[in-house]
Amino acid sequence: MGKNRLEAFSDGVLAIIITIMVLELKIPVGSEIDTLVAMLPSFLSYVLSFVYVGIYWNNHHHLIHAAGQVSGSVLWSNLNLLFWLSLFPFSTAWMGTNHFEPLPTAVYGFVLFMAAISYHLLQRCIMATDGCSSVLRKAIGSDWKGKLSPVLYLTAIGLSFVFHWAAQFIYVAVALMWLVPDKRIERAMQSSQTHTDL
Repeated sequence: MGKNRLEAFSDGVLAIIITIMVLELKIPVGSEIDTLVAMLPSFLSYVLSFVYVGIYWNNHHHLIHAAGQVSGSVLWSNLNLLFWLSLFPFSTAWMGTNHFEPLPTAVYGFVLFMAAISYHLLQRCIMATDGCSSVLRKAIGSDWKGKLSPVLYLTAIGLSFVFHWAAQFIYVAVALMWLVPDKRIERAMQSSQTHTDL
């Protein structure tokens, strides 16, 4: 099965997610600086979620590009990932509107946690489908960021009820950790292409 439809559908869903998130930003009533300050939690929540969606879009592109083929399990695990990502607009708006209160902050972390687990499952399905020759299997290696992220999300969820600003700090730290360009898949693809050309 080809990868083009899977990638096109996923790109469309991610574009809609970003659109919904930006539409949740309400136009301020009034022209004073106070009206913008009151919107700051919603805007910061939007920026954080936009960065996360961008990270997933970028990594998903490389992930699908590295896949040799697409199976039914890959399609379903991809839908599972898109489901959790589709909850970003809700959790983002709820957390921002309620000024990072404990429960909305914890729910936001839970959505991040489930998206991370879903991404990991998608990786595993692609590697299982491609078998021993999987380029992705060679590229992933120890995947320390992929293993550390869910642990940090669970820590942040727990901290949400004690000190919710610490949870926000963890969410930002994980996003910054993933913003550092990860060239593993690109290098593995280039290496695989070089061996094929020889």
